[in-house]
Amino acid sequence: MQNVKGTYDYYGREQALRRKIQETLREKFELYDFDEMVSTELTDLAFLTSKYAGGDEIVKEMYQLTDQRKRRLGLRYDLTIPFAKVMALNPSIELPFKRYEMGKVFRDGPVKRGRLREFLQCDVDVVGVKGPEAEVELMQLAVDVFRTLELDIQLKWNNRRFLGEMLAAIGVQGADSLSIMLTLDKLAKIGIDSVKAELAEKGLAGGVIASILELIELEEPTLEALIDKYDLQYSAGAQEVVEVRDILRKLGLESVCVFDPFLSRGLSFYTGTVYEIFDASNGFASSLGGGGRYDAIIGQLIGRDDTEYAAVGLSFGMESIMALLEERYAAAAKASVNVVLIPVSVTAAELLQTAADLRASGIRVKLDSSGRKLKNILASVANSGIRYALLVGEAEWKAGLVRLKDMEERVEREMSVDEAIYILEKASG
Repeated sequence: MQNVKGTYDYYGREQALRRKIQETLREKFELYDFDEMVSTELTDLAFLTSKYAGGDEIVKEMYQLTDQRKRRLGLRYDLTIPFAKVMALNPSIELPFKRYEMGKVFRDGPVKRGRLREFLQCDVDVVGVKGPEAEVELMQLAVDVFRTLELDIQLKWNNRRFLGEMLAAIGVQGADSLSIMLTLDKLAKIGIDSVKAELAEKGLAGGVIASILELIELEEPTLEALIDKYDLQYSAGAQEVVEVRDILRKLGLESVCVFDPFLSRGLSFYTGTVYEIFDASNGFASSLGGGGRYDAIIGQLIGRDDTEYAAVGLSFGMESIMALLEERYAAAAKASVNVVLIPVSVTAAELLQTAADLRASGIRVKLDSSGRKLKNILASVANSGIRYALLVGEAEWKAGLVRLKDMEERVEREMSVDEAIYILEKASG
């Protein structure tokens, strides 16, 4: 028996690290005034495959199933579409509305480091804010989170509307625009030669392909240079990009949040600003998170194409973050237990009473019930990275005392339980 490829069980130290990352995210989300939400994992298939959802690319990776009543269902592939569903089903929610959610999503795609088939996403979304401050606040949040996790990142960002305007200026027809965007989005991953090959397969006119290649081969595709080259000074997309860029510059985030004119992200529902987060050292290829503006989905889902619900979101990739942090924090995770409680000729009730006294003070206690020789137990404690061992013997118990052994300092002292609690609380900080 083995797990399905791309799925894993988590326990012990690894799960402790996952929990620590989630706690960091939760703390930051709530600091930025996001409220928690839990949405359904199982959803009607027609909803997940609608033209207003993720598009053809993501449908290929969707897990589809049929229940006993022959209803066609699907497992959610992200947390954005289920969130849009909640907003569509609850029109009385007061706007602007800010929510976060941490939950599993499922994709039947290729498996590699940081990319699984069952994985945890951690999302934040804002509905009801049309201005660029919504996107930039989420970029601020991303930078804040990764600084706290001590990970150096580069957040690449662009605007789908602006990219569409550039493509239109060089003769790309509207029907071909999304397909070309998806190809350009792969530029950093597959290289210019593979992008050229994909473009050649799309049946585009030779002049259009030449203009696209000229665009991607520009030596310095700065925002100003692109606006001037394609005469987009007064276009809506260009104005949106400039507004975001100016705010980032004033906040001192321009060196971390880098404009990338070819970024579009794979999902089809993005309508404006998009962004994706990468390891700044380029030692890790998978994305650490991403998101963008998706103003059209909610109105379309409730059958009101004329009603726009301004929405923008950001998703953090737990598995990718874990892959970067697991080695760094392996040693720290070992010391999650504050103390090992070792019985020396005492009854189970006496041992558990001592443990209860420690736990009542918030001290995490591990009981050693192995029955091994004391020297072997202490050797295991020392190897585990746990600093303290608390020995409870019959004579000490009757006197209201315990023996606290500091495995780092290699000293042992006899003291009251209250004194031991004080030392352990101080050590755990």
